[in-house]
Amino acid sequence: MKDFFRYFFGQGDTAEFSLLTPAHLAPILVMLAVIFLIYRKRDALRQSRHEENIRYVLAFALIVSEMSYYWRLVGMPVLQPNPVDHLPIAVCGWAVIFCSYMLVGKKQSLFDIVYFWLLSGSLFALITPTPLTYAGPTRFRYYQFWAEHTLGYVAIFYMIFVHGMRPTVRAAIKSFCALVILAVIAYGVNVMLPGANYLYMARPEAAPSVLDILPANFALRLAVMTFIIAVMYVLAYLPWYFKDKRTAACREEEAAAV
Repeated sequence: MKDFFRYFFGQGDTAEFSLLTPAHLAPILVMLAVIFLIYRKRDALRQSRHEENIRYVLAFALIVSEMSYYWRLVGMPVLQPNPVDHLPIAVCGWAVIFCSYMLVGKKQSLFDIVYFWLLSGSLFALITPTPLTYAGPTRFRYYQFWAEHTLGYVAIFYMIFVHGMRPTVRAAIKSFCALVILAVIAYGVNVMLPGANYLYMARPEAAPSVLDILPANFALRLAVMTFIIAVMYVLAYLPWYFKDKRTAACREEEAAAV
């Protein structure tokens, strides 16, 4: 039994995970299926007497998925966790915390932040989940990663479909400012702590990822990252822009008909 737990909670020495394989695509498809079911059952969920409990359970699952990452490191000294690498300066980690409080309190202000963070930054973690290079489907880290990175999307679309939340231009600006504050903190920590690479601002990741296209020069790297994130923010808001345009056009047609 000890050997099993040592293996399950440990990490391999060779690559165990590959991009665009069933192990990569299956969790994403499950996430999309859950979001689709929430959309189909949105009215029933909204009127259910258990609706509040559903939000609480989802918030609890988010917190556990985030905390279990650290519990594993503490419980497995063989992993040689370095405190420098695990400070709370990550978009995904804060997105999980904000999503949890958003669900419990139905906070539009937190939705404004995490909607753009998830669809503009954390989305790359789904495309190239590099932390899983040495942790395949037989490892705890695999399931912890996907729970942490997919439940946030379930949470924001739950609030959209069930509670009618939506982003605005002002929300995008607020979210971007919050990201800039986190980036300034990350930069300061990267400078002060040798080896730190928060928000991947210092250097590319060790494993292949979409960030490999970024230049090594810090100034150019920061400029390209800022541009890409700004474009992603615009793309994340575009569906709502077109929805508002279509709604305005329909109202004008109705007014003209009268």
